[in-house]
Amino acid sequence: MMSEEESGNMLIKPLKRVEEGNGESGENGHIRKKLKSVEPTGNERKHPKRKVVLLLAYSGKGYYGMQRNAGSSQFKTIEDELVTALIKSGCIPDNHGDDMKKMSFQRCARTDKGVSAAGQVVSLKLWMIEDVMEKINSNLPPQIRVLGLKRVTGGFNSKNSCDARTYSYMLPTVAFSPKDYYTKNSAAFRLEPETLQRVNQLFGSYKGTHNFHNFTSQKAARDPSARRYITEMSCGEPFVRGGAEFAEITVRGQSFMMHQIRKMIGLVIAVVKGYSRDEVLKRSWGEEKVDVPKAPGLGLVLEKVHFDRYNKRFGGDGLHECLEWTEEEQAILAFKEEHIYPSIVETECQEGSMASWMATLPIHDFEATATGAQDKDREQDDDEGNISDSAL
Repeated sequence: MMSEEESGNMLIKPLKRVEEGNGESGENGHIRKKLKSVEPTGNERKHPKRKVVLLLAYSGKGYYGMQRNAGSSQFKTIEDELVTALIKSGCIPDNHGDDMKKMSFQRCARTDKGVSAAGQVVSLKLWMIEDVMEKINSNLPPQIRVLGLKRVTGGFNSKNSCDARTYSYMLPTVAFSPKDYYTKNSAAFRLEPETLQRVNQLFGSYKGTHNFHNFTSQKAARDPSARRYITEMSCGEPFVRGGAEFAEITVRGQSFMMHQIRKMIGLVIAVVKGYSRDEVLKRSWGEEKVDVPKAPGLGLVLEKVHFDRYNKRFGGDGLHECLEWTEEEQAILAFKEEHIYPSIVETECQEGSMASWMATLPIHDFEATATGAQDKDREQDDDEGNISDSAL
């Protein structure tokens, strides 16, 4: 007999009787338990399932955002197209399309109606079939492309592992024209260097941590989640496309609330055009409600998502790759030139969304609180493109 110490604290349980259907009796009456075995089929037998990230680029025109709405085929999204392509390519089973949790699917940023992306990242488990990217892309429309694929750790989540997001906003420079400028001649407008310098001074005011409750909907002034950290915001040099002058605004932050970027841009435009004074920016970060105009959704692009902490921890462990896309930069730029930029320019030149929006600026009251104006914004949420990172 072994003592408890000699047996390594092992607890010896009495043998159970063998009951019909529960097992087979082996030597000395020990139970030999029957184990269920599932015979692998199809790709399960041929290819291993791995956790990966996909680098996605897409033009959002004609789509009702990124996120899939289960059971709603009326409003097609980017994820609808992606899931269909994954199934047709043999990367996931058919039933994973109905329940995306089965493949541990997670998007890094939820872009909404009409918003494009050059560097969206999604994480999921899929079968590592041969020529996986080529097969997925062969089942996608031209305006959606998988530009990169990398293995990640089993517990990786593209939303939770993301440290920061960078967006761009392409707009006609006539947005910064004086408020008495004749907008029907917008193609002839050219931005003066002094005006661009003033624009960047105002955008620079957003850097740091501020309370952005006035830059979204249904967020209380003292809600801690309304405080957001902005690390970069600036407007680049103007350029001409389609006969009109455009510029690109770049903003990087940890995360953004619904409509936040569009309202940050809208308020700066209102100040530059002379509808409000510079001090309205600081007042908008206070507790009182301020009427902040929301710039059009056209021109908003998710440029890049950042995984600095993940890269520092796993990027150099010899098993996993850094989630940087240096080798894909040329493909990203080529996609933007072919699908994203032309769509923004053509739509703006044909529909004049910026000019139409500028015509509404005089109705905003920038000197007083404006609960009514914010309520009106909420009513328009379903009709205009927007983004939301906070609920990704």
